[in-house]
Amino acid sequence: MGKPIMAKATAVWLVDNTTLTFDQIAHFCGLHLLEVQGIADGEVAVGIRGFDPVANNQLEASELDIGQADPEYRLKLKPNPNAERPKGKRGPRYTPLSKRQDRPAAISWLVKYHPELSTTQITKLIGTTKPTIDAIRNRTHWNISSIQPTDPVALGLCKQIDLDEAVRTAAERKAKERDSKDSDSGKSLMGTKESLKPETDTKLPSNLSGLETFTLTSLEKKEPSSE
Repeated sequence: MGKPIMAKATAVWLVDNTTLTFDQIAHFCGLHLLEVQGIADGEVAVGIRGFDPVANNQLEASELDIGQADPEYRLKLKPNPNAERPKGKRGPRYTPLSKRQDRPAAISWLVKYHPELSTTQITKLIGTTKPTIDAIRNRTHWNISSIQPTDPVALGLCKQIDLDEAVRTAAERKAKERDSKDSDSGKSLMGTKESLKPETDTKLPSNLSGLETFTLTSLEKKEPSSE
């Protein structure tokens, strides 16, 4: 079974507004039981506002009633048409006029929760423009104070599978960049052991050059005989 969008926010709402068991909430949201217990104790998801799965068309109200009456019941997630990519060749990204006003909120969410995504990736995901992304990223957008970060999947601006794929690709790119940087750093820096290694050839000061050829034997030859 898939998990609801904004899973932790959904778990927060279920903990605060229902009598479902922690195990039921963990199963429905795709979280570990200890995470749900942490949410209830105020140790996990601090500051996250609850996301109502019924009002946001992820859970039938009747399912919630059945689950609260039967602690062993497993809630069933409503099918989300935005969670799967339609079959066939993908055409150019088109955003309906009714949803274009939601783009800034979606961009703000992506920038906040997935900073590893590049501007190009965000452009492809929700069909926006680079100047708009840069303005929100740099907080110079004309309406920045009123923009509330919102999951683009919940807004219907992209598919969950496309978002997951973009995040995975960005994470792999960051990992490669980090490995490359570490490799270059290792080549340019001398190790501590190597830097403390003494030189094999000890050189005398120039004004003492040649003295190293004298030996005790040569000095004895120059001394006058005692006889």
